[in-house]
Amino acid sequence: MASHRKPRARILASATGRRTAVSVTTAALASVTLLSQTASAEPDKPKPSIEEVKKKVDTLYHQAESATQGYNAAKERTGAQRAKVDKLLDGIADRAEKLNEARRTLGIYAAAQYRGGGMASSTATLLFASDPQGIFDQSHLMDRLTEGQKKAVVDFRSQQAKATEERAKATESLATLTRSQEQLKTKKKTVQDKLTQARQLLSELTAEEKARLAAIERKKAEEARRKAAELARKQREAAAEREQQQDQGGGSGSTAPSGSSDTSGGSYSTRAEKAVAFARSQLGKPYVWGATGPNSYDCSGLTQAAWKAAGVSLPRTTWDQVKVGTRVSTSDLQPGDLVFFYDDISHVGLYIGDGMMIHAPKPGDVVKVAPITEMPIYGSVRPA
Repeated sequence: MASHRKPRARILASATGRRTAVSVTTAALASVTLLSQTASAEPDKPKPSIEEVKKKVDTLYHQAESATQGYNAAKERTGAQRAKVDKLLDGIADRAEKLNEARRTLGIYAAAQYRGGGMASSTATLLFASDPQGIFDQSHLMDRLTEGQKKAVVDFRSQQAKATEERAKATESLATLTRSQEQLKTKKKTVQDKLTQARQLLSELTAEEKARLAAIERKKAEEARRKAAELARKQREAAAEREQQQDQGGGSGSTAPSGSSDTSGGSYSTRAEKAVAFARSQLGKPYVWGATGPNSYDCSGLTQAAWKAAGVSLPRTTWDQVKVGTRVSTSDLQPGDLVFFYDDISHVGLYIGDGMMIHAPKPGDVVKVAPITEMPIYGSVRPA
């Protein structure tokens, strides 16, 4: 009988093994339970509301437009710097020809002197020396040269110095051009990144959500038109009051804006009419950031082209356009005036009267008529 009993060591080992297995299983179950509790305690982040998506998309478009103005400025700087470099390189080519001509003239004199025995072979080399001792020796040599020879030496030295100076300027300008090109690439990438994020957010909306978003935008547009109509009413009242005051004061009754004429001829209103007519002819053309026409525009590209059609040259960016002309209040706006938006002056439209403007809004949209009240107004300028 005793021979059939399990050894005590085997029994203990078996029991220990079962206890270990149970412990591992219990620990695993506890881990699963803990993970389950953690998952339920930290649910998935809720999907943003349509209002939140709209706000985010609007912010991205605004940031993209601000970056677009930075791109436009960098592009303008790059173009100007490239023109400067090209001019310097052309100048270097001309200077090299003049230097070679001076060298040839000096060589002719040196050869003639050498053949006539009046100049040693080393003397011609000395004329081209640039080290201090060479210059000292040249001062003695110059005393023995004829006026024609002296003139040849002076001309060579002058052309040599100018060539060195122009090469230094060109090198510096090329470095500046390289920096401008890098800035242009950075600005371009910033715009593209913002627009990509906005498109991604919109692409994730369902058909129902897109319909709700469109309804929100329609409501916002209606509110902007209502405010624009109210603004137009106040503008008419203010104009009538000014005219009445002028009549009572014995004035001419003219309501022409200050600075209504310009040195290039024609009244402001005549030029403004041309600018507005041009802008109207562009209605329906797509917004493309960085574009200046004729097939597409960004906001400042449109206003620049409109006033160019009226004979007035405006800078490229909103940041510079706002500095041109006379500042006017919103209540005194007249057709042709430029209206700028947002604290960073990143958008501009061309006022056409009755609280409305023509502008190039944003990517995916077209040049259109819209209320100036749909965005926060920074200020307004009367060009010319």
